[in-house]
Amino acid sequence: MEAPSNSLLDVSIDFETSHLFFPHIIHWVLAVLFVLVLVFRVLPFLAAVKRGEKALPILGESRDNFRLFGTLVLIVAYFYLMSVVGNLFPYTGYGFLITSVAFLFLMSLMYMHTRTRRKVITAAINAVVAPTLAWVIFAKVFYITLP
Repeated sequence: MEAPSNSLLDVSIDFETSHLFFPHIIHWVLAVLFVLVLVFRVLPFLAAVKRGEKALPILGESRDNFRLFGTLVLIVAYFYLMSVVGNLFPYTGYGFLITSVAFLFLMSLMYMHTRTRRKVITAAINAVVAPTLAWVIFAKVFYITLP
């Protein structure tokens, strides 16, 4: 006797949409977490602000304009220069590596309150080691092309 076509032992995979399975799960998990944060953190905080028990942290406080706008400029320059440098060395990942080293070092210097020789050397070592490690793992171990 022939087994029915929709038996429990038959597996059919729709390759047109199978790659969307886990992203859909992640989207729903993130949506549920967003709602939980909204309900248990944001709404009670806003209620306390309305009652006058708390103040919004962004209003009435001073801000460091140099660091705020410096960060924005560095982020824009980072993404722009990554493409420019990446085009000089196509398919090598050097665009990512070189611009990430410079970006991390400049960001570290910008947020460093007191610059001592030790802190600057530590920032330089971190700026070289972290992107290089990421570059080696992605480009050499997983064969993922970086910009």
